[in-house]
Amino acid sequence: MTIFADMDASAPRTAPTSLWFAYRMRWKRRRLLARSLRRRKELRRHSVMPDRIRAAPILAFSTIRNEMLRLPHFLDHYRALGVDHFVIVDNDSDDGTAAFLEGQRDVSLWRTGASYKQSRFGVDWLTCLQFRFGHGKWCLTVDADELLVLPGGRDLRQLTAHLDKTGRDAFGALMLDLYPDRSVTEGGFNAGDDPLDHLRWFDATGYRGQRHRVFDNLWIQGGPRDRAFFRTEPERAPTLNKTPLVRWNRRFAYVTSTHQALPMRLNRVFEPGRPTGVLLHTKFLPDIGAKSAEELNRRQHFENSALYAPYHQSLIAGVDLWYPGATRYEGPSQLEQLGLIGRGDWP
Repeated sequence: MTIFADMDASAPRTAPTSLWFAYRMRWKRRRLLARSLRRRKELRRHSVMPDRIRAAPILAFSTIRNEMLRLPHFLDHYRALGVDHFVIVDNDSDDGTAAFLEGQRDVSLWRTGASYKQSRFGVDWLTCLQFRFGHGKWCLTVDADELLVLPGGRDLRQLTAHLDKTGRDAFGALMLDLYPDRSVTEGGFNAGDDPLDHLRWFDATGYRGQRHRVFDNLWIQGGPRDRAFFRTEPERAPTLNKTPLVRWNRRFAYVTSTHQALPMRLNRVFEPGRPTGVLLHTKFLPDIGAKSAEELNRRQHFENSALYAPYHQSLIAGVDLWYPGATRYEGPSQLEQLGLIGRGDWP
């Protein structure tokens, strides 16, 4: 039993089913692919290894900017999880990120100074690379502050073997915000440190979900950002459901980050019996104040950045997200016991 069973994951689908709706969604997918392919001109090749990309069964895709604090652990985490090669777009970092990535033998790097917001928050850039390199492969799409954990602490090779065996081409995960037991800007953190040594707490309850009326996925909200910043406007709280792992096809496209995808069957990843994972969200390291100040200036992370100014200002001021109901993180088995990870039919 998982928290998703208490939501309406098995409720009747409400998305339109007419031929006209299917036609519209097909053209929406084609438009997303077309705009993504047009943006390939914004990408500059750096240390790209096409042969290694083609030989890799499992690829990880990510768009990043100034993530030197997280990158060493991020790469090590996913190497241990089973990623064979990383396809990364660096969006004009100036903290040594690009030079570090160029020295990694399992990373192919592109760089761009173009607008993150105008590229659908990096999705367009990754889509054109997935179109070129990901067809027929298992493609994991994650941010540098997301660490995927799987039921039983198993790895991606075991998971993809099960998905292949059961005829599935997508896997869902709940994004779980981790936070410290103090102000989010307090403490020290160095490149290469494990974020889980600093961010030890999470909300074990307080999640809500409903079927998305268009894309038919389970739309999940809740967690510390919901209770701290969006209590009076819960509809604006961050979306926590993601489909980060897909056996890619050139006809596929993400719509909003990895929250929704087309064709729509890729969104049905929280159905009863399906295994699910958790993306440990390490956003609230001590650099969050500086990152939020930069975002208030750049205005690249939200469609309507002005609406989120109070949110960023709270992070700059060092908000404390801890509360007496917080749960200390202990590992994947704990998340499975709490129902945040689902084993489903994965023996």
